[in-house]
Amino acid sequence: MIGSAIGGAARYWLSGAVYKFLPENFPYGTLVVNVTGSFILGFIFFYLNENNLISPEWRLFLTTGFCGGLTTFSTFSYETVTLLNNSEYTSAMINILSNNILSILAAIGAYFLAKMMV
Repeated sequence: MIGSAIGGAARYWLSGAVYKFLPENFPYGTLVVNVTGSFILGFIFFYLNENNLISPEWRLFLTTGFCGGLTTFSTFSYETVTLLNNSEYTSAMINILSNNILSILAAIGAYFLAKMMV
């Protein structure tokens, strides 16, 4: 529960920070949060967990708690439907593709980083 609260606060801060650099006409904040969460979750499982560098309690705190509070799939879904309702079909498609592809690439990046650190 505490991890989720910290992750939620981190989501709010990170998403807001993104819009200091990027325009608000596209859900860049959600994209950055989803990609970041995917990388962190991947690193925890592919490096810390695989190398027994994290206890089951800390793994649960960081994955289910922090990463669960940080990532924003429900927000991503809402923003995509809003783009579709506003007939912004190109932006909706870019949002769907970029969130999915970049988040998977972030998890792959965490996997390879973890393998290089062994």
